[in-house]
Amino acid sequence: MMIFLLVILILALIIIMRNIKIVPQAHAYVVERLGGYKETWSVGLHFKVPILDKVAKRVSLKEQVVDFEPQAVITKDNVTMQIDTVVFFQITDPKQYAYGVESPIAAIENLTATTLRNIIGDLELDETLTSRETINSKMRTSLDIATDPWGIKVNRVELKNIMPPKAIQDAMEKQMKAERERREAILKAEGEKKSTILVAEGEKESVILEAEASKQAAILKAEAEKEKRIQEAEGQAEAIRTVQKATAEGIQFIKAAGADDAVLTIKSLEAFAKAADGKATKIIIPSELQGIAGLTKTIAEVAHVEKTE
Repeated sequence: MMIFLLVILILALIIIMRNIKIVPQAHAYVVERLGGYKETWSVGLHFKVPILDKVAKRVSLKEQVVDFEPQAVITKDNVTMQIDTVVFFQITDPKQYAYGVESPIAAIENLTATTLRNIIGDLELDETLTSRETINSKMRTSLDIATDPWGIKVNRVELKNIMPPKAIQDAMEKQMKAERERREAILKAEGEKKSTILVAEGEKESVILEAEASKQAAILKAEAEKEKRIQEAEGQAEAIRTVQKATAEGIQFIKAAGADDAVLTIKSLEAFAKAADGKATKIIIPSELQGIAGLTKTIAEVAHVEKTE
């Protein structure tokens, strides 16, 4: 009996231990009783009734990423291409996720493919290649609405690769090459144009500077000559003033010495003698001095005769 009770006790402990559940962080357990939904366990310690209750589904509440295989799509201008997508989603309602759809991931994949075909079918090739953000936004909105009854929230959708046919890729590469060559030619022409303009402006500035320098040199030369002439005129004026001053002083000295008319006449003759030594071809002698001049000539002749004898 003791052994039987011990066995029963051990079995009871095993059953209790097996029916105690600990739900980890960012997870949820969907519990059923007798085949029907009973409750959803959140994080913590839980106990289920043996035989009657069971954990039907363990759900992760973390954000999940699914990378789907490339899908064949046709654009509005009848170009077939391959596009693969990446979907970021999160389970918000474990009950709806467990009972809303049979295979959630497969359902999301098919829904992504059909939504992508619908969106690309309204776009041409060039729009498809340049409208990634628009396509991503439309797909996220459509998928989020469609997966809401399944307890799934689509946070983000990205077009991973867009692969046009080989012929179109070659044509696009040629077009890009031609565009690059055109831009290179334009940049080269603009560079040459700017270089020519700069050279012309440099030559213009050089001519202007040379003209300014010549002008300044002429101005400085004219000012120097003007200054020289002024200085010469001032020197001549000063010399005239000096002569006039000396003459005035001599006259004053003669007057002060009480010179008679004979002395003044001799001085006048000396002045005319100096004038005669100059470059003047004609000299006008006042009448009052002519008699004295004749007398002087006679005296000179008599003296010469006496000296000869």
